[in-house]
Amino acid sequence: MSSHSEQMYKYFPLLKELVLRDLKIKYRRSVLGYLWSLLNPLLMMCILSIVFSYVFRFDIPNYPLYLIIGQVMFGFVSESTTAAMYSVIGNASLLKKVYLPKGIFPLARVISSFVTMLFSMVAIFIVMIVTQVPLRATLLLLPIPMFFVFIFSLGVGLMISSITVYLRDMFHLYTVFTTAWSFLTPIFYPISIVPDEFKWILFWNPLYYILEYFRSIILYDTIPSFEETMICFLVSVGALLLGSAVFKKLQNNFLLYI
Repeated sequence: MSSHSEQMYKYFPLLKELVLRDLKIKYRRSVLGYLWSLLNPLLMMCILSIVFSYVFRFDIPNYPLYLIIGQVMFGFVSESTTAAMYSVIGNASLLKKVYLPKGIFPLARVISSFVTMLFSMVAIFIVMIVTQVPLRATLLLLPIPMFFVFIFSLGVGLMISSITVYLRDMFHLYTVFTTAWSFLTPIFYPISIVPDEFKWILFWNPLYYILEYFRSIILYDTIPSFEETMICFLVSVGALLLGSAVFKKLQNNFLLYI
């Protein structure tokens, strides 16, 4: 067994405890608890479906399902990366006392958000049943885009958590960035309304490809092509490699700034 594998095995119980702690804190003193992971996307979908279907008159077949897929996926990316951003600074007192692999903190936050997303996925299946979309065999491919979005979010989380140690303005900048990012991702609007001269913005948005992968499987009952799979793979693994490289380079001086 390699030294890296031994280290991961050694700290696995700690990782597990960090994930459980995050989940307990998130739903502490909440009457409905984990049910909010299911109810929140459903309630937001109902409100936004009314607004965009009747007020803006988006002509999208099965708009509620189209919308909730985007909500759940982007919600996970936004929640996991934002939580990861606070993770190193939030555990400063622990890092100052004992040696721990610093990357375990953003990893734990992304995993806990992923668990929340799994509950939210139930909301998608409920919408499928209500809108009479049959549960097809293509749904067995869902672990593939879920893996892509997890790896992508972990990469982004590692990057911004390390930068935030040195630049506290990141807290405010990332809030603005995620808001802009949500509008630049076709979560609630069809791609057809985007003028041709601005579609290049969508094509440079990595989440566009992962979101379309989700919709291909759930909404359109199509198996994504090899090219689509490779694009998502390169985007997600590229984000992880970049985030890991930035984190590794910056982590040595964390204790001087936290």
